Amino acid sequence: MGRTVKLGIAGLGTVGCGLVQLLTANSERMTLGGNAGFAIAGVSARDRQKDRGITLPEDAVWYDDPAELAAARDIDVFVELIGGEEGPAREAVTAALRAGKPVVTANKALLAAHGVELGKLAEQSGVALAYEAAVAGGIPVIKTLREGLVGNRVTRVYGILNGTCNYILTRMQEEGLEFAEILKDAQDLGYAEADPTFDVGGFDTAHKLSLLTTIAFGAEIATDEIHVEGIEAITPADIQAADDLGYRIKLLGVSMKTDSGIEQRVHPAMVAKDSAIAQVSGVTNGVAIDGDFIGDLLLVGPGAGAEATASAVAADIADVSRGATFAPFVRPASDLDPYKRALLRKHQGAYYLRLSVLDQPGAMAAIAKRMGEQSVSLESIVQRRDKAGLPGSDGLPELGQKANVVLITHKTNEQAIRNALAAIEADGKIADKPQVIRIEQL
Repeated sequence: MGRTVKLGIAGLGTVGCGLVQLLTANSERMTLGGNAGFAIAGVSARDRQKDRGITLPEDAVWYDDPAELAAARDIDVFVELIGGEEGPAREAVTAALRAGKPVVTANKALLAAHGVELGKLAEQSGVALAYEAAVAGGIPVIKTLREGLVGNRVTRVYGILNGTCNYILTRMQEEGLEFAEILKDAQDLGYAEADPTFDVGGFDTAHKLSLLTTIAFGAEIATDEIHVEGIEAITPADIQAADDLGYRIKLLGVSMKTDSGIEQRVHPAMVAKDSAIAQVSGVTNGVAIDGDFIGDLLLVGPGAGAEATASAVAADIADVSRGATFAPFVRPASDLDPYKRALLRKHQGAYYLRLSVLDQPGAMAAIAKRMGEQSVSLESIVQRRDKAGLPGSDGLPELGQKANVVLITHKTNEQAIRNALAAIEADGKIADKPQVIRIEQL
């Protein structure tokens, strides 16, 4: 019987505890060829006394300093589940790679900030830096891009990469509730943090998208170059309008190659009800990949949670224990192309616009004029009753009230939309900030 692979696990939170449970429950399945299996040889966490509901091996050594665990001689594979882009997580991963130990991590923030640097260090040391669990939880999207689609030229990667946002938008759709009300429920259920900004603001999705972009297109990680919008401004009125028009609203991360560079964006989007991505509901994630030979591929599954993420971590542990020393980003980190950002303002597509129009003579004519000045062609105009005001006898708002007016444009560009809306706001014909949602043809 071959040797036992000794694991050092730093971080015993939700994912860390899930991994310990998986290794215990499926120890027989985790036996690899000539290896006797895996053993947890060392652990590190902030509080030794905390009851985590798991049983650690009696001979597992506890380290107060995760960097010390990472460099320990009797550790074969270092597993970083601490989280955060700086501090102990970065120090420990760096220590492990410098000591020539393969690293498995679920830390998207760390990789989004320092992935290229850590990738170079891993390659210099001749060891793996594996991070399947950092993107889309239990969905094997990293392995799919890195190995399964190696014979394809990928042209676009997009998807639902944050379960919290998808849960909120799904419930808004199904129950007609306000964003804030469902967010509170999500926090009570543990789907959202006490400070939910990272999730609902789109930043979590942006971190994951930046990693997918680098693998798909061979460019350096450029999280700061992503156009990011969250879902905080989505209202039941938008959800209802989308439904009436044959769409669902989803928070998408989209990355694609264009003539002017790589386009990366995170924002709410309207997608056709009958599209595959529209059917991804609740806390589920879905990642779509367009390749020249494979065509359109959609991977759907649990995007977060102890079990799903632990499953992805375990898969990486198995890979690196077999001796896999693949380049973290397919192409060697030192050979990644400099990132060139596409001109987002030239993005072409149709748009949903919701304007809170003041009931003033000539208001709609002025709005139509501003759209025409930017060559924005309107497919439809729908006036929707504003809940804050009672309609007059003719069904229209009375003078001095406001009405929600929904405009659907034909295909146009982002710059034209923004210019037209800026002029409309300057004219004083609308009461609130315009709502803009892209209509994605997927």
